[in-house]
Amino acid sequence: MTINRQRNEINQSIVNEKRIYRLMHISGFKYVICRKRKPYLKSPAYHVAENILAFTSEMPNEKWYTEVTEFKHGNGEKAYLSAIIDLYDGSIVSYVVGHSNNNSLVF
Repeated sequence: MTINRQRNEINQSIVNEKRIYRLMHISGFKYVICRKRKPYLKSPAYHVAENILAFTSEMPNEKWYTEVTEFKHGNGEKAYLSAIIDLYDGSIVSYVVGHSNNNSLVF
């Protein structure tokens, strides 16, 4: 027996879902609508760029680079460490610590 026949035999009418949710809200019942997530499909890299930067140096203080690292501490607080690193031997030339990640921290 199909659903339509059962409804006709029992003499019930079809009720809109939004009306049911509205009545549940008025009477204090909780309802949850979960949306179905689409599965994540990994795609292969179609183009990999060639590394043309030479991350080595022949003599000290020839090439420097900077890196900013975020540290979380305390009650959800963050601190940022910006270090200038020499490419010759990987030593730290200078560093500064700040509470916001902005251009003045790096410069």
